Amino acid sequence: MYQSIVILTVIASILMCLIVLIQESKGGGLAADYSSGNQLLGAPKTTNVIEKATWGLAIAMIVLSVLSVAALPAAA
Repeated sequence: MYQSIVILTVIASILMCLIVLIQESKGGGLAADYSSGNQLLGAPKTTNVIEKATWGLAIAMIVLSVLSVAALPAAA
């Protein structure tokens, strides 16, 4: 149980790194290059989708961290 929670936390943190790198900074980012393509596919603004993904991953990492402490194996 503990190992699976740790693996999920690592996956969430890697995804968070990738999402943060995609986000638009002051001078623009990778999101600026793909915003017109996402509008054609039905997403109104790519920044909203990326922001929601960032918040979702942040919440998931917090929940997984609390769960990992709760599932921590007892030291003998």
